[in-house]
Amino acid sequence: MVLEINKEVFITCAVTGSGSSQDKSNEVPRSPKEIAESAIDAAKAGAAIVHCHVRDPETGMPSRKVNLYEEVTQRIRDSETDVILNLTTGMGGDIYLSNDPENPLPLKTPETDLIGASERIEHLISCKPEICTLDCGTMNFAEDNYVMTNTPGMLYSMAKKISDLGILPEIEVFDTGHLWLAKKLIEDGLIKEPVLLQLCMGIPWGAPNDINTYLSLINNVPKGSTWSAFSIGRYQMPYVAMAVLGGGNVRVGLEDNIWLEKGRLAKNYELVEKAVNIIEALGSNIMSPDDVRKKLNLKKI
Repeated sequence: MVLEINKEVFITCAVTGSGSSQDKSNEVPRSPKEIAESAIDAAKAGAAIVHCHVRDPETGMPSRKVNLYEEVTQRIRDSETDVILNLTTGMGGDIYLSNDPENPLPLKTPETDLIGASERIEHLISCKPEICTLDCGTMNFAEDNYVMTNTPGMLYSMAKKISDLGILPEIEVFDTGHLWLAKKLIEDGLIKEPVLLQLCMGIPWGAPNDINTYLSLINNVPKGSTWSAFSIGRYQMPYVAMAVLGGGNVRVGLEDNIWLEKGRLAKNYELVEKAVNIIEALGSNIMSPDDVRKKLNLKKI
């Protein structure tokens, strides 16, 4: 393929995520106040979009409590910082099997958290973000007995509900089959134009970091779609360059990588600043939130 460098690039900052990173870095924000402040700082550093999960303020464990989403959203909006809010809908699809491979049932509790489509998007109704994520497939992660569950039936229901709310879904593609399913949702009219995708690379056991897999995903992105790509850990910054070189946009943030450089823990805004430097060094421009709204036909809340 001929590389088509993206000359107008937007940056998404994934602020905190739902992994165990809160035990590895004290820079990972926990409380709604910390998450909002980190998102605001990232926006001021150049992120047009902030992708937000919430955590229990005391333990730092991932949460899906609506009031926590509401507080994060309100704090960001009250700051009058111009940034596009992208909330996760990934919580509520967690299945943990028994540790005994011969007897996978009963499911482990309280780790298993499996809820219906309406409950998984409940926070969107009150928060009204411009964008929300839609994880487009079920997959195994590195944990032995954990399954991230997103069945086709669940996705069809969630996609329709998200569309009815007037929110743009960002389709999260963790593997090649997820892109296939995303195309089916688009063909069936559950996801309408403009189509926004996020290529999630290097997450065990999804799409590996190798160039051939990455190029195969780019080559199969639906024509006319807007897409971003990212990878995790030490591959985060190389994928900033790779995304731009492939014609896409960029995601960085503490959800995916906690290090600024070897031996130095990062803050979100520092990762955004580093991405800005890479993008501009490639000769591309950084898009503002308003630029992105025009591109994706979003209406500012």
